[in-house]
Amino acid sequence: MANRSRPPAEEELAEIRRYEDFSTIDWVKDATLERYRQSTVHTQNVNDHSWRGWWKMTFETTQTWIVVSLVGAAIGVNSALIAIVTDWLSDIKLGYCSTAWWLNQKYCCWEIEGNDGGCEYWTYWSQVVGLGPDVFIIKWLLYILWATLFATTCAYLVKSLAPYAAGSGISEIKCIIAGFVMKGFLGGWTLLMKSVGLTMAVASNLSIGKEGPSVHMACCVGNVISRSFRKFRSSQVEMREILTASSAAGVAVAFGSPIGGVLFALEEMTSTFANRTMWKSFFCAMIATIVLQAMNPFRTGKLVMFQVSYDREWHSFEYLFVIIIGIFGGLYGAFVIKYNVMVAKFRKTVLKNHPIYEAAVLALVTAFIAYPNVFMRIDMTEIMGILFRECEGNDGEDYYGLCQENQVGRMVFLLLVATILRTLLTIISYGCRVPCGIFVPSMAIGATFGRMVGLLVKSWQENDPEFFLFSTCKPDVPCITPGTYAFLGAAAALCGVMKITVSVVVIMFELTGQITYILPTMIALMVTRAVGDRFGSGGIADRYIRLGGYPFLDAEDHAFGVPVSHVMQKDMSVIYASGMLFSELEELIHDTMYRGFPVIQDKQDMTLVGYIGRSELAYLLEKAKTMNKAHASTLCQFKPDDDESREQFASISSLDYRIQGSSEVLDFGPYIDQTPISVHPKLDLEIVMDMFKQLGPRVILLELRGKLVGLVTVKDVLKYMALMESAETSSDSRDTTEMLGKLFSWAFQRTSQYMPVHAQSEVHEMSGRRS
Repeated sequence: MANRSRPPAEEELAEIRRYEDFSTIDWVKDATLERYRQSTVHTQNVNDHSWRGWWKMTFETTQTWIVVSLVGAAIGVNSALIAIVTDWLSDIKLGYCSTAWWLNQKYCCWEIEGNDGGCEYWTYWSQVVGLGPDVFIIKWLLYILWATLFATTCAYLVKSLAPYAAGSGISEIKCIIAGFVMKGFLGGWTLLMKSVGLTMAVASNLSIGKEGPSVHMACCVGNVISRSFRKFRSSQVEMREILTASSAAGVAVAFGSPIGGVLFALEEMTSTFANRTMWKSFFCAMIATIVLQAMNPFRTGKLVMFQVSYDREWHSFEYLFVIIIGIFGGLYGAFVIKYNVMVAKFRKTVLKNHPIYEAAVLALVTAFIAYPNVFMRIDMTEIMGILFRECEGNDGEDYYGLCQENQVGRMVFLLLVATILRTLLTIISYGCRVPCGIFVPSMAIGATFGRMVGLLVKSWQENDPEFFLFSTCKPDVPCITPGTYAFLGAAAALCGVMKITVSVVVIMFELTGQITYILPTMIALMVTRAVGDRFGSGGIADRYIRLGGYPFLDAEDHAFGVPVSHVMQKDMSVIYASGMLFSELEELIHDTMYRGFPVIQDKQDMTLVGYIGRSELAYLLEKAKTMNKAHASTLCQFKPDDDESREQFASISSLDYRIQGSSEVLDFGPYIDQTPISVHPKLDLEIVMDMFKQLGPRVILLELRGKLVGLVTVKDVLKYMALMESAETSSDSRDTTEMLGKLFSWAFQRTSQYMPVHAQSEVHEMSGRRS
């Protein structure tokens, strides 16, 4: 049996096969190579009863779980450190602890804090300049100064050191898991700069969150650690499972919800979620959550600042207000998605060369607007924790009169203003060139709206307890809990902007620990999703994928009613099975950027012989020049191998270094893929799209009676989809124009009956000039 494992050749080919930036991975081929690698390892060591053979087999079996454990632990540590630093920087804008400068306001004033969170040990910046603790204008100006400084520094670091650290990263991660390659996006330097920059971006009080970037950072951790193991360096299939598990762990530590993180990865991040991937995701999320809880960054035993516990009953009449909150979530999501995409397009065309100035201006404006409103002044995760809580009980908190009956009008006004302003700021802030997410801003907006509704309902019930809706309320206990309305509003807003439902329900359940509120949450999210889908499918992450032009097919079903031949490429660069010179193959590599080439019989006979990838062909040409002394006039053949045994497998790493032939004639036949995926040109386009989604090939060949007639890639399908959407938009625009024209004509005819003759002639002249 020939030697099937040549580590030097594998490593050398891996360097060549490092899929070029902004290209796609052929999952079919990669999965085949991974299965072959596993078979080779088993064959080599199954009969080896020494300790070396035992160790190799054991390590092959357990290294995946070792990597998952290391990744989960690292994600938990990174999340805890970011939470601690972010909390401290957020409070630095207000002042510092005179007894220990490294403590934030909460720990500096532990159990002795006043209504505003301060105490005698907390020194406001207005006191530092000798003007006392209550000089509002000084505290406001210094708050703006610190916020602008944080945002400017963050934008500078991102632009100078790690441009990929900007933004949320969820859209790009979805594409990478689907097979799109972006070199450096998951690198160690990106991880470091995103971690450092995120603390400053969130502390600047921009209308952004850290939960979205936590998914990006978690995938960076997974990529950096797994790259230390050869198995994951050589297999993109295994790497995809690690990235999926990392994304689940990122959401788990962001919300303190390991099961919700797994469901988020299933619902949002990938469409190929095998059982083994689910177990790895669950294990990684569990390890990350355990480490986060052990580090206890908030010193409260809670995994996130807005984790709450409710013990009140839910009344049937409250479903009416749940529906109202659900409608708000759907409208909010549609509004933010539409106008944030417009801002993103403006940013790409006008502001793309001024990211630092943009971040500085956004921070300055946000701080200027936010400080006077007590619900916008502090960190959004902290304000959510305040809005979620009940007013009664040990955990109750009367934040600036939030729980006082005589302050209801003032609180409703401040909450309404906070909802409107935070929505507008989120639209213009999300997507700027700093690490930013939209999860927490949306949840904070939903929480302010929900708390406002809760306060209004509670005030209504207390002022008119005999109203028929409140007949089920008990007289001696509080009937309405405004905190639960804030909780439902946060869930609805998050669902509205991301278009995810099941994972949000589970995340909210894990945050409260109460099964009582699952049904209201489900109803609110169903209403949100129904309202949001009326304005378009796909969440904001999907819209950013389209805006970025990434080759990603969404999970939505499409009906085009055309065969795949409408999309195929007819003008192809092909390789002939015989009669090609070595120089022609080199020119083909040099002059084209295609990721592979169909192999046909000859120019006259278009019979399909097979397919060879660009990386394999480049490797073969280099080896032929060094090992076989090939030159420009060397004749190259691609004769298919008729041997069906596994001695000759279409993998360079499985064969000998030397290529068959001499310096005059070379045979590359054993290296071509003789069984590429091919379909009939009349096959429905929808079926081909499903093949791309489920199988993940880089290219599908179109074959008619054995003759190659074309090929199709994901990019070809996306171009056709964009063309169809553009045609539909133009058709809708023409229909609107025709309708307005008919309306104008009708109005003119009706009006002209009462107009003088000379006025009618003037109108006709104006209409002629306008047309």
